[in-house]
Amino acid sequence: MYDLHIERNAEKDFKKIPKNDFLKIIPEIKSLSNNPRPAGCRKITGTDHSWRIRIGDYRVIYDIDDKLKIVRVLKIRHRKDAYR
Repeated sequence: MYDLHIERNAEKDFKKIPKNDFLKIIPEIKSLSNNPRPAGCRKITGTDHSWRIRIGDYRVIYDIDDKLKIVRVLKIRHRKDAYR
């Protein structure tokens, strides 16, 4: 089991998300502590530890540290803004 840390930028992103999308995203983020590489996740090219999962029109960008067993959620953004 991995510890789940939500970075400050991700907390700010939560405030901008509509409630119905927010309710879909929360369980998916919680499930990362049990399985940090779920089906459909993708490694972000050009990075060492960054991954992304798709949840509707939103992307959750996160890092995985396998040695320390930590998942850090970095960003939660709409797909048009996720990689900027």
